[in-house]
Amino acid sequence: MIALQRALKSIHTAIGAPRLSKFSLHAPKCVEVEFTNGSTFRLSSEFLRICSPAADGKMRSIGGEKVIFGRRHVGIMKVEPIGNYGVRIIFDDLHKTGIYTWDYFYHLGSNKFALMREYINTLKKHGLSRDPSRRK
Repeated sequence: MIALQRALKSIHTAIGAPRLSKFSLHAPKCVEVEFTNGSTFRLSSEFLRICSPAADGKMRSIGGEKVIFGRRHVGIMKVEPIGNYGVRIIFDDLHKTGIYTWDYFYHLGSNKFALMREYINTLKKHGLSRDPSRRK
């Protein structure tokens, strides 16, 4: 899934996304991004967490495939601006290493349903869940 995300991101970046016109944090559950072409995307914290552009972060490698699971209830604690091109999102599972560029937000919003469907299919394939595991 990550290889596909990187390929799509590079294709999308080559084409060029419209400029960001508005960014809103609706902590802890989502962010809303609006672009100059009129596109508006509401992206859940779970979706942003599983699509983190960071290479690390509570992944399980299954058959060479990196899978993040158990993040259905993850929340966003805060957002930090990174230059004039993106933000770092700090999640309540303490993941904070991914930098989300405005172009990446546009890519995620434009492909939200396909990416989420692929994620759910990957979880099913490996017998994993979106829900956090229960502590004993």
